[in-house]
Amino acid sequence: MTQTNTTGASAGVDASDLTSHSHNPKDFPLLILGALGVVYGDIGTSPIYAFREAMHVRPGAASTNSEILGLLSLIVWALTLTVAVKYVFFVTRADNNGEGGTLSLMALARKTFTNPPVWITALGVVGAAMFFGDAIITPAISVLSAVEGVQLVAPGMTRWVVPITLIIILGVFFVQRFGTAKVSIVFGPVTAVWFLTLGFSGLVHIIDYPAVLWALNPYLAIEFLVTHFNIAFVVMGAIFLAVTGAEALYVDLGHFGRKPIVVAWFAMVFPCLLLNYFGQGAYVLEVGVENVGSPFFEMQPEWALLPFVGLATLATIIASQAVISGTYSLAQQAIALNMLPRLVVTHTSETQSGQIYMPQINSMLLIGVLVLVVSFGSSSALSSAYGIAVSGVMIVTLALLVVVMWRNWKWHPLVVLAFGIVFAVIDGGFFAANAAKLFQGGWVPAVVALGVATIMWSWMAGRRRLAEKTRRDEVPLQFLVDNLSKKKPTLVPGTAIFLTSDVEGAPTALLHSLKHYKVLHEQNVILTVRTSASPRVPDDEKVTIEAYNELFSRVVVTFGFMESPNIPKALALGRKLGWKFDIMSTSFFLSRRSLKTGPKSPNLLRYWQDRLFARLARNASDATEYFHIPTGRVVEIGTQVIL
Repeated sequence: MTQTNTTGASAGVDASDLTSHSHNPKDFPLLILGALGVVYGDIGTSPIYAFREAMHVRPGAASTNSEILGLLSLIVWALTLTVAVKYVFFVTRADNNGEGGTLSLMALARKTFTNPPVWITALGVVGAAMFFGDAIITPAISVLSAVEGVQLVAPGMTRWVVPITLIIILGVFFVQRFGTAKVSIVFGPVTAVWFLTLGFSGLVHIIDYPAVLWALNPYLAIEFLVTHFNIAFVVMGAIFLAVTGAEALYVDLGHFGRKPIVVAWFAMVFPCLLLNYFGQGAYVLEVGVENVGSPFFEMQPEWALLPFVGLATLATIIASQAVISGTYSLAQQAIALNMLPRLVVTHTSETQSGQIYMPQINSMLLIGVLVLVVSFGSSSALSSAYGIAVSGVMIVTLALLVVVMWRNWKWHPLVVLAFGIVFAVIDGGFFAANAAKLFQGGWVPAVVALGVATIMWSWMAGRRRLAEKTRRDEVPLQFLVDNLSKKKPTLVPGTAIFLTSDVEGAPTALLHSLKHYKVLHEQNVILTVRTSASPRVPDDEKVTIEAYNELFSRVVVTFGFMESPNIPKALALGRKLGWKFDIMSTSFFLSRRSLKTGPKSPNLLRYWQDRLFARLARNASDATEYFHIPTGRVVEIGTQVIL
């Protein structure tokens, strides 16, 4: 057999969607502005409710000036250690060819093993599932907390807070199908105005009460936890609200690159967040904690309150949009890595391949968010449900990062161990604090995460068992090729491409075609599509061709897990090798398996897992649409498989 590699344009990848190291230096200011809107939208809305919830975790927990300063100190050092140190300095360096996120980090960690252990994949599943749990809460608590500000402007509007929130959320999810490429242009500028407003409103009160800056002393944070040991977990659960959204620094790494994200954090986001939190603390110290309900809104001058509520609502809409888009991207990665069944992916932009819309994901998120808003009714009640999923994602990220530090970066084991222990204490403390709220609402993201993890694990286990079962029934491809070369059936003009995931066995569609039609095409291609552990595959590694004989050849197309798998475009690259590929004279043969569950097994877990896998397979989107194959060129041959 001869083997060659194609060269040419990467299938399904647009120049505007390149990895971070390919960004034009001239676009650096625009990348910083874009990062403000997408990366920091979530954490930028935390001041609306984080300090308020920390004050109100228990009556009397913030009754003295020293307690107020202690709470502020906890927020300051949580932001510093978790976001500035862990994520900005370390996690963002663990890029997978420019891409970030839990699944990207999992793929990077798996690369360091010849045979990746199961627990690496399990961590990726848990992290991705918890992100889904977080995704249904962020839009609900963000928009709800902003709209609640109208109660200060017009107390009679209180009963309209939930209906207004529901209308806004419905609008946010409804416009997803049209894409956000155009409106996202204003995300960065609006978020920049938001952060500057946060910083200025806080600075005004710091000038009036500069003693609040004593909260910079970490001793005050430690003293508070020691003297309030009986409620330390509850307090830390509220403090954690200030760092929710930190994971976005890593998830959106590929869109903007590390440098713009780092510069945006230290030049604007971090200073403005600190100024606002200190400003809220100064306001509370100045007027007295007993006179404050929501310091974020109440510290604004009366004339500015209404526009401030409007700006806060815009900021929360942007934060929600970023989370929704991030969920689409995560689901697309999971599908490419065979961790979820194929779902419909619609590209909403002709110039940006990262702009996608997934109707099934959008509908599930919308239903979840609406149910949460109606069920909890206030951002204060929802804060109890917030945190478990986010803190869980942070622990998973830390575990995978330690593997990368040790095996990929080749750090000394003692250094890796020291780093892991320090941040395991911090992240573990946050997770334990949020787990304490399990029965106050924390069960919501936990149940969502458990459901998603069950689906992902059942899908992967089902695929593995199905592959083993079909492999036992298949004929070795080499054996079939040798026999057909000796005794050729009737040949018909054109090219037949048979899709199969098994590189060794003969495709089921080929066997059934020979059995029923008794003919063979002049050119027969056994096509296998693979997904790389890298986000994108270089041009010269995308397609390989192996010629068996004049009748048969094998083509392996490898896409990165961030790429859109467009088979016709990838196969067109073969023309550079002399392969006369013409889509109009080519037929694609696909095997459509109808899965049936066998008799009830004594292993109930296996039985229900098989049933779930069969249902997921039936509801998966069509391979023809997923791989962008022209429907008029497809022949599907059905087979029935008993699980």
